[in-house]
Amino acid sequence: MTDSLYETSTTGEAQIEQFDAIVVGAGVTGLYSIYRLRELGLSVQAFEDGSGIGGTWFWNRYPGCRFDSESYTYGYSFSEELLQEWDWKEYYSGQPENERYLNYVADKFNLRPHIRLNSRVMSATFDQNMNQWEVLLQDGHKARGQFLITAIGILSAGYVPDFKGIHTFKGNWCHTGKWPAEGLDLVGQRVGVIGTGASGVQLITEIAKEVKHLTVFQRTANYCAPLRNGPIDDESQRQIKSSYPEIFKQCSETAGSFIHKFDPRSAMEVSPEERMQQYEALWDEPGFKKWLSNFYDVMIPGEANEDYAKFVRNKIRERVNDPVIAEMLTPKNHMFGSKRLPCESGYYEVFNQSNVLLVDVREAPIERITPKGVKTKDAEYELDIIIYATGYDAVTGSLNKIDIHGIGGESLKEKFADGPRTYMGISSAGFPNLFTVNAASVGNFVRAAEPLVDWVSEACSYVKKNEFMTITATNQAEEEWTKHVNEDGANILRSQADSWFVGANIPGKARVLLTSPDTAPIMRAKRAEVAANGYDGFELH
Repeated sequence: MTDSLYETSTTGEAQIEQFDAIVVGAGVTGLYSIYRLRELGLSVQAFEDGSGIGGTWFWNRYPGCRFDSESYTYGYSFSEELLQEWDWKEYYSGQPENERYLNYVADKFNLRPHIRLNSRVMSATFDQNMNQWEVLLQDGHKARGQFLITAIGILSAGYVPDFKGIHTFKGNWCHTGKWPAEGLDLVGQRVGVIGTGASGVQLITEIAKEVKHLTVFQRTANYCAPLRNGPIDDESQRQIKSSYPEIFKQCSETAGSFIHKFDPRSAMEVSPEERMQQYEALWDEPGFKKWLSNFYDVMIPGEANEDYAKFVRNKIRERVNDPVIAEMLTPKNHMFGSKRLPCESGYYEVFNQSNVLLVDVREAPIERITPKGVKTKDAEYELDIIIYATGYDAVTGSLNKIDIHGIGGESLKEKFADGPRTYMGISSAGFPNLFTVNAASVGNFVRAAEPLVDWVSEACSYVKKNEFMTITATNQAEEEWTKHVNEDGANILRSQADSWFVGANIPGKARVLLTSPDTAPIMRAKRAEVAANGYDGFELH
């Protein structure tokens, strides 16, 4: 492995560290990028905004935050030793354990020397003369690298609506994605939560146990399904550890890299009795089985999807005592599965508590934040604490927080203004040696991210070994891929609702599918074919 080099600018500025590769972010993808690049003999430096590693699992410290995919399918697969010595305590692990796991990985594989914490990357500029990226940090520190990998997550740029008077509120407030490390004392407080997406559902369920009064401001009712979490006993632990090859193989064969496989039958081809029997059996199962082990056409717009949606709506109504509140919590304006499915552990029962109030802000929109709380069209709600569970500016939001300029000074933010323009989500024409891995992966994240990072790392190594200076997507490959995403993506389920998948949650953002419409196996095969054909669709110089 090569060490970092140093160059001194002729202007007398401070020395600039130089590496083969610079990684932005030290979360799940960033850590693995460091490991793989280093194993391939490249010098690598990661810059992390936070004071600790972990990415999502560092920042999302809100009560109730946890996996909704099985713990043993989420962890890294690259080390058999790691797999055997780490014990997941729960089937769906919570944030504290997840953060401990990633720190354990960083220590076990000696990744920390390659990570600079408290280092926010403000800009990245491609130097055409040097064929290098120069990054500038908030503290004035600069570094150069031949390759730049943005491992910054697809859901890391928290979004807080620009409510009038937001800074006039006299109490404490925060976004779920930037929960204070020291926590928030909610006991005996009047708390308002704005938003009922996945984070909101987890948070609301947990804090309802301790607050004096909870006001939930809901714009869109969500389909939520029981998580049914529990501890992993010793015997199950042994079975899991002996089955890892089969577990990862099964994950690799599914559309979203989850362990669950769809039933190949159509819901409409079996009798109503058999269909209902399967619905009920899956409902009693943990996690995502309820939708990812269901009849295949439940996840396709049409009759089967609506049939299952009716089933879920009825399950919601059964759990809420007040029929008026039950109807407020029952989704009616989007298809099941078109938005991310939150998994919950008692969410609907929260609204049976006398100290919990549900406010429909679609009917009575929030007009402003006041010094005392939240003012809607109909009333003012006095609060001690406001928590914004208002989601994220997905995929491009985190990229836009970095001022990235490619050949000729072209701005990536401006180029992506009408949606990402990439080849396979990885590379954008005019931005050599930039790999936007945050824009290329959805699903069970580690399972999808590992092969992606493998591909990117091997591409960097290929460039170095063959003495090229740059690799970048061709204009034609980018154009064809963008057309594919827009045309084929328009027909898939997750494009049908106004959600973060299409940027609809951010005012003024172009409505376009932000990720690939293809399954994980198809994407892996596509990337493998590209590499096997000498990086077809890329220019190498």
